[in-house]
Amino acid sequence: MRMPVAVKEITSVVVIAITLTQIPAFAQNPTTSPAQQPTQIVPAALIARHGNPNRLFLRSSVALIIDEREGVTLHKRNADEPRPIASLTKLMTALVILDANLSLAEKIEITQADRDHLRGTKSRLHYGTVLTRLDMLHVALAASDNRAAAALARTYPGGRDEMITAMNAKARELGMINSRFADPSGLHSENVSTANDLAKLIAAARDYWLLRVLTTSRKVIATNWEDNKLIGFRNTNRLVHRDSWDIELSKTGYTAAAGNCLLMRTTIANRPLVIILLNSRGKLSKFGDSNRIRKWLINTELRVQSLAVSSGSG
Repeated sequence: MRMPVAVKEITSVVVIAITLTQIPAFAQNPTTSPAQQPTQIVPAALIARHGNPNRLFLRSSVALIIDEREGVTLHKRNADEPRPIASLTKLMTALVILDANLSLAEKIEITQADRDHLRGTKSRLHYGTVLTRLDMLHVALAASDNRAAAALARTYPGGRDEMITAMNAKARELGMINSRFADPSGLHSENVSTANDLAKLIAAARDYWLLRVLTTSRKVIATNWEDNKLIGFRNTNRLVHRDSWDIELSKTGYTAAAGNCLLMRTTIANRPLVIILLNSRGKLSKFGDSNRIRKWLINTELRVQSLAVSSGSG
């Protein structure tokens, strides 16, 4: 598996970060009882055939559900429609930072240059706060902090403009033909992509073990090296905080133009999935849609197994 930075340099930093952030185990217990769980793997094609996915009620105008094991799309809705993606942008930001092999132990100061002049969003990272690049990545990804993302771009070789150029070049490299990036935080409405393009970004992120760790930790405890005080943050994906969900990659986003957005790599009933939801109506709708997808998938698997048993006994 790809290691984008020198292991010797960051090993102790990562160990400390993992300890402090109380990262949940990647394998979690399902909410349904053993009697309710599917007893064998159902082929993805049968899920798509018998699950009536077009009748799946979702409050997201764009949705994509992919079975990662078989590479089968279980459900899609407007998956090729370019839309603003808000803070989902930060996953590309992190990818490009890691590709640059920059020191994750290097200390970065938050300055006035990192202020959000576009939308005036707030941050708990006050001017003068000093974090390591690793903690800055962690805060940008798990807590979706805009100043952290801006500071990462400002300290990229060549500065913010070079960072944005690198993000768009990475998108082209990954075949994200309907995507473009205008800023590192996702505040600009010209940060656009499609669900199908974002699936390619998620596939690329699988090669970066650190992204799995940083995006799924429930809490971030970052050290401010300016005064040696700790600053705490929570993951913006409330599903990460639930033991009933097994999530291996996560990013949320919101702007008025983008609506509520969520992308995840997760496992439901032993089935590895990619779930992408864009333009969800209502602050909690993306989480409600995720739970509806979970229930639909488990119920469909049980129904397919029941049909198989009935057919075999006939």
